Amino acid sequence: MLKDLKNFLLRGNVVDLAVAVIIGAAFGAIVTSLVNDIITPLILNPALKAAGVDKIAELSWNGVAYGSFLSAVINFVVIGTVLFFIVKAAEKAQNLGKKEEVAEEETPAPTQEELLAEIRDLLANK
Repeated sequence: MLKDLKNFLLRGNVVDLAVAVIIGAAFGAIVTSLVNDIITPLILNPALKAAGVDKIAELSWNGVAYGSFLSAVINFVVIGTVLFFIVKAAEKAQNLGKKEEVAEEETPAPTQEELLAEIRDLLANK
Protein backbone atom coordinates (compact mmCIF):
# COMPACT_ATOMS: atom_id res chain seq x y z
CA MET A 1 0.00 0.00 0.00
CA LEU A 2 2.81 2.44 0.86
CA LYS A 3 4.59 1.47 -2.35
CA ASP A 4 1.48 2.30 -4.35
CA LEU A 5 1.18 5.64 -2.56
CA LYS A 6 4.84 6.43 -3.27
CA ASN A 7 4.39 5.51 -6.95
CA PHE A 8 1.30 7.69 -7.18
CA LEU A 9 2.87 10.70 -5.49
CA LEU A 10 6.09 10.52 -7.46
CA ARG A 11 4.47 9.84 -10.81
CA GLY A 12 5.44 12.45 -13.39
CA ASN A 13 1.97 13.89 -13.86
CA VAL A 14 1.47 14.59 -10.16
CA VAL A 15 4.83 16.34 -9.79
CA ASP A 16 4.23 18.36 -12.99
CA LEU A 17 0.79 19.36 -11.74
CA ALA A 18 2.18 20.44 -8.37
CA VAL A 19 4.83 22.58 -10.05
CA ALA A 20 2.19 24.09 -12.36
CA VAL A 21 -0.06 24.99 -9.43
CA ILE A 22 2.78 26.65 -7.51
CA ILE A 23 4.00 28.58 -10.54
CA GLY A 24 0.40 29.46 -11.42
CA ALA A 25 -0.16 30.91 -7.94
CA ALA A 26 3.02 32.99 -8.19
CA PHE A 27 2.12 34.16 -11.68
CA GLY A 28 -1.41 34.94 -10.50
CA ALA A 29 0.00 37.20 -7.80
CA ILE A 30 2.08 39.04 -10.39
CA VAL A 31 -0.88 39.54 -12.74
CA THR A 32 -3.17 40.60 -9.89
CA SER A 33 -0.62 43.17 -8.73
CA LEU A 34 -0.18 44.44 -12.28
CA VAL A 35 -3.94 44.88 -12.67
CA ASN A 36 -4.72 46.27 -9.20
CA ASP A 37 -1.66 48.46 -8.74
CA ILE A 38 -0.86 49.70 -12.24
CA ILE A 39 -3.50 49.19 -14.94
CA THR A 40 -6.74 49.82 -13.01
CA PRO A 41 -5.51 53.03 -11.33
CA LEU A 42 -4.31 54.39 -14.67
CA ILE A 43 -7.67 53.72 -16.30
CA LEU A 44 -10.20 54.36 -13.55
CA ASN A 45 -8.73 56.69 -10.92
CA PRO A 46 -9.11 59.94 -12.90
CA ALA A 47 -12.79 59.25 -13.56
CA LEU A 48 -13.46 58.16 -9.97
CA LYS A 49 -11.65 61.16 -8.49
CA ALA A 50 -13.83 63.42 -10.62
CA ALA A 51 -16.91 61.66 -9.21
CA GLY A 52 -15.60 61.99 -5.64
CA VAL A 53 -15.00 58.25 -5.09
CA ASP A 54 -11.67 56.74 -4.05
CA LYS A 55 -12.35 53.13 -5.10
CA ILE A 56 -14.94 51.36 -7.21
CA ALA A 57 -15.63 48.93 -4.36
CA GLU A 58 -16.95 51.85 -2.27
CA LEU A 59 -19.85 52.50 -4.65
CA SER A 60 -23.29 51.66 -3.22
CA TRP A 61 -26.94 52.56 -3.64
CA ASN A 62 -29.52 52.15 -0.86
CA GLY A 63 -27.25 49.76 1.01
CA VAL A 64 -26.51 47.62 -2.06
CA ALA A 65 -22.75 47.54 -2.52
CA TYR A 66 -22.70 47.14 -6.27
CA GLY A 67 -19.20 48.60 -6.36
CA SER A 68 -17.63 45.34 -5.14
CA PHE A 69 -19.33 43.41 -7.93
CA LEU A 70 -18.40 46.05 -10.49
CA SER A 71 -14.81 45.96 -9.25
CA ALA A 72 -14.69 42.17 -9.62
CA VAL A 73 -16.08 42.35 -13.17
CA ILE A 74 -13.57 45.03 -14.17
CA ASN A 75 -10.71 43.03 -12.63
CA PHE A 76 -11.85 39.94 -14.54
CA VAL A 77 -11.92 41.79 -17.86
CA VAL A 78 -8.57 43.49 -17.29
CA ILE A 79 -6.90 40.27 -16.06
CA GLY A 80 -8.31 38.37 -19.04
CA THR A 81 -7.00 41.02 -21.41
CA VAL A 82 -3.55 41.06 -19.80
CA LEU A 83 -3.35 37.25 -19.88
CA PHE A 84 -4.43 37.24 -23.53
CA PHE A 85 -1.53 39.48 -24.50
CA ILE A 86 0.92 37.55 -22.31
CA VAL A 87 -0.11 34.22 -23.86
CA LYS A 88 0.06 35.68 -27.37
CA ALA A 89 3.57 37.00 -26.72
CA ALA A 90 4.67 33.65 -25.24
CA GLU A 91 3.26 31.74 -28.24
CA LYS A 92 5.00 34.11 -30.62
CA ALA A 93 8.29 33.69 -28.75
CA GLN A 94 7.96 29.88 -28.81
CA ASN A 95 7.03 29.75 -32.49
CA LEU A 96 9.82 32.10 -33.51
CA GLY A 97 12.48 29.41 -33.08
CA LYS A 98 10.27 26.69 -34.56
CA LYS A 99 9.58 28.59 -37.77
CA GLU A 100 13.29 28.93 -38.44
CA GLU A 101 13.80 25.19 -37.88
CA VAL A 102 10.86 24.27 -40.13
CA ALA A 103 12.09 26.57 -42.88
CA GLU A 104 15.45 24.82 -42.89
CA GLU A 105 13.95 21.32 -42.93
CA GLU A 106 11.39 21.88 -45.70
CA THR A 107 12.20 20.38 -49.06
CA PRO A 108 10.54 21.60 -52.23
CA ALA A 109 7.56 19.60 -53.43
CA PRO A 110 8.15 17.44 -56.52
CA THR A 111 7.07 18.94 -59.80
CA GLN A 112 4.30 17.47 -61.92
CA GLU A 113 6.84 16.11 -64.37
CA GLU A 114 8.76 14.34 -61.59
CA LEU A 115 5.57 12.76 -60.26
CA LEU A 116 4.55 11.59 -63.72
CA ALA A 117 8.02 10.14 -64.34
CA GLU A 118 7.80 8.26 -61.03
CA ILE A 119 4.39 6.85 -61.94
CA ARG A 120 5.71 5.84 -65.37
CA ASP A 121 8.67 4.07 -63.79
CA LEU A 122 6.43 2.25 -61.32
CA LEU A 123 4.13 1.07 -64.10
CA ALA A 124 7.11 -0.01 -66.22
CA ASN A 125 8.38 -2.23 -63.39
CA LYS A 126 5.16 -4.27 -63.25
